[in-house]
Amino acid sequence: MNNIRNFCIIAHIDHGKSTLADRMLEITKTVDKRKMKNQILDRMDLERERGITIKLQPVTMEHEGYQLNLIDTPGHVDFSYEVSRSLAAVEGAVLLVDATQGIQAQTLANLYLAMEQNLEIIPVINKIDLPAADIKGTKASIVKLLGCKEEEILTASGKTGQGVENILQAVIKRVPAPKISSNNILRAMIFDSVFDEYKGVVAYVRIFDGEIKKGENIKMVATKYESDAIDVGVFKPDYLSTGQLRTGQIGYVITGLKSVEECKVGDTITLKKSFVEPLAGYKEVKPMVFAGIFAKEGNEYEELRDAIGKLKLSDSSLVYEPEHSQALGFGFRCGFLGLLHLEIFQERLRRDFDLDLVVTTPSVAYHLTKTDGSQIVVRSALNLPEASQIAEIKEPWVTLDVISPKEYMGGIMSLVTEKRGTYVNTEYIDDNRVVLHYKMPMSTILTDFYDKIKSATSGYASINYEFFNYQSTEVQRLDVLVAEEAVEALATIVYKDEAFKRGKEIVNTLKETLPRQQFVLKIQAAIGGKVIAAERISALRKDVTAKLYGGDVSRKRKLLEKQKKGKKKMMSMGKGKVDIPPETFLAVLKK
Repeated sequence: MNNIRNFCIIAHIDHGKSTLADRMLEITKTVDKRKMKNQILDRMDLERERGITIKLQPVTMEHEGYQLNLIDTPGHVDFSYEVSRSLAAVEGAVLLVDATQGIQAQTLANLYLAMEQNLEIIPVINKIDLPAADIKGTKASIVKLLGCKEEEILTASGKTGQGVENILQAVIKRVPAPKISSNNILRAMIFDSVFDEYKGVVAYVRIFDGEIKKGENIKMVATKYESDAIDVGVFKPDYLSTGQLRTGQIGYVITGLKSVEECKVGDTITLKKSFVEPLAGYKEVKPMVFAGIFAKEGNEYEELRDAIGKLKLSDSSLVYEPEHSQALGFGFRCGFLGLLHLEIFQERLRRDFDLDLVVTTPSVAYHLTKTDGSQIVVRSALNLPEASQIAEIKEPWVTLDVISPKEYMGGIMSLVTEKRGTYVNTEYIDDNRVVLHYKMPMSTILTDFYDKIKSATSGYASINYEFFNYQSTEVQRLDVLVAEEAVEALATIVYKDEAFKRGKEIVNTLKETLPRQQFVLKIQAAIGGKVIAAERISALRKDVTAKLYGGDVSRKRKLLEKQKKGKKKMMSMGKGKVDIPPETFLAVLKK
C-alpha cells in the first residue's frame, strides 16, 4: 500500500497531457519501444485525428519499486465530467501549464475541481523546449495562483522528455499513499465503464476497501445488479489480467453485464453477500444542449436507434428519447453537454455506422410554469404551449470565465453585452492577462459565441463555462410557413425582442435556398397568428404562347389567362404543397 501512487494529469486543451503521458510510459518501460506511438493513450481514431482527448484513459506503471497509477484526462470544457470522475479516484494531480500560453480557462476550472477533492497538486510548466517559452512569466502566474514556492514548480518538455523523470520523482515524494481503512469488505468505485462486444461491460475501478478476485460473486450497491467478476486486472495500457486487485489499486473488472445502465459510473461494487455503505460518487451529469437527430433516409431509423444505443454504452453523459417530426420522420431528441460533444457524437454516427443525418437546431431546456400551476420542461419549440397558458418561463444561465490579454477587454465586453451577459468582475493573472467573469444565458453561447470570441481577440482568448441556475426570461415560439403550411422542423424559440430580426433571417435564407414551384410561393415567419416577416418566390412559367405565330394578340392573352386560372386553381385545391429538401433545413439551422 505504501508503494502505490494514484494521480492524474489535468490541463487546458493542447497543453501536452497525452504527450507527457507517452514519455512517462517510455521512461517506466511500460510499453515496448516497437509498440510505442504518439498519443498512445488516445484510443479512438477521432481523438488521434483531432489531437484531443475525449475519453479518460488509465494506465499502471512500475518505477523504482513503486506502482504508479496514472489517469490521462480530457481538457475541453465539454468533457470536464470525465475529469471530475478521474479526480474522485486519485490522491494527486499534475497540473500542466503550457510555457508559451500560460494559464488558460480550463487550467483554472480543472484546478478548482482538484482542490475541491483536496488533492496534492504538483505544478509543472511544459513545452520549455519551444523558442516562445516564457518560463519566468509562467512561474510568476502559478505562484500567484497557487500560493506555492517557486522551487516547487517543475519544468519539463513532454516532446523531448526533459524533466519527466523529475515529475515521476515528485509524484513518488509528494502524492500521499492511499489511506488504509479498517474495513476489509470490498468497496470499489466505478469511475468509468465501457462495453466490449465479447466481454460485456468492463468497469474501470478504484479499490477503496478490501480486495476483489477473479471469479467472485459481485453486486452493484446502487443498481442492485449481480454478476461474476469474469476477470480482473490492470491497464498496461491494454488489459493485463492479474487475477486480483487490492486496496488502493486502480484496474478493471470484467462483469459480463449486458448494458452500461446496469453498471453505472459512480456506483460502488461489493461482494454479493456483503452489506456496505456506498462510496460518495459524484454529481450526476445533466445535459445542457438538446438537438433532434434524424436519419436522412426514413428506412434507416432502426440502424440509427441501434447506433445511438451502442454509443450510449461508452458515453454515460448522453441522454436520448424518441421524437417524431412531420417533416423529418422518426428520430431522437438527444441531450449533450455542449456543442463539441454534439459534434463528436454526429461524427461517430457518420463514421462508425455510415449514417446520413439531419440535425435540428440545438436548443436548451426551458422550465415552464403553466397558468394552472403545473410545471413542464420544454426541449423543443414544438412542445411550447400557447402564450395564454404560460405563467413563467425560466432558461438556464451559466457562469462564464474569459481569459485574454488585457488589450482585447473592450471587444469581449461589447460582445458579451450583445449576447445578454451581465458583468461580474475582473481579475488580473499577471501584468498582461485578465480573467473576466460573467453570467449569461446558455442559449446565447450555443451557436457562434466561441468563434466570435476568438475573432474579437485574434485567437488569444480561452473560455470556460459552468451551469449556474435557471432565471426568468421572455421567449416565444416562431413558426415558419411555406405555401401557408407550417413547417414543424423549422419552428424555433426566440427572445421576444429579437423575433423580428430572426424571422427576417429565416425567410431570406428560405428564399435563397428553396426550389421554385409552378405557382407563387409565400414564405412567412409568424408568432401566434401574426405574420412578422414575409417573402415571395415567383412562379416558374411555362411558355404557353410558344406554339403561336403571328395573328391576333387576343389569342395570346386568352392562353395566358387560362394559365393564370390554372395556377390559381392549383393553389386553392391544395396542390401547392412543397417538399422542403434537407439542404434547405441545414441552411436555416446553420444560420
